[in-house]
Parts: sequence; structure tokens; C-alpha cells
Amino acid sequence: MTKTFTQDDVVRYVYEETSPEENLLIEDAMMSEPELMTFFLEALELRALMNKIERQPRVSTVQTILNYSKNHPANPPVRLRHS
Repeated sequence: MTKTFTQDDVVRYVYEETSPEENLLIEDAMMSEPELMTFFLEALELRALMNKIERQPRVSTVQTILNYSKNHPANPPVRLRHS
């Protein structure tokens, strides 16, 4: 019985979630199916681009969190902590 591989299988392969045996079968399928190989190459490129993304919160968001923390009942003002 010949297994038909899907784009989902290729994504698992790209993210190294497949067994060594499955890797060989997926690689064979990609060599014989140009659409699957194209998807694989695009998925690799997309993964590389996603790994370069650096996200940082806005300064206003960080300030809001710090203000909330400073004014939270569990954090009394410094003058009350030492009494």
C-alpha cells in the first residue's frame, strides 16, 4: 500500500516531528511530487522568516503594567512596608 502524503505531513517534517522512517517516505514523496516539493521549500522559507521575528510590547503597555503593579494592594508603598 502506497501512502499519500499531504501538506500537513510536510509541515511535520519541516518541524522535525516525524520519525526517521517517515522522513524517508516523505522525502521520496517530495522527489516524485513537484507540488509537495514546492510546498516544502515555501514552508522552509516561511519557518526561517518566522524565526527572525522579534516582538516587543509598546512602551505604553509596559508602563501600564508597571503602574498597575505599583498600585496593587499586594504592594503597599515603601513607607508602609518598613513600619
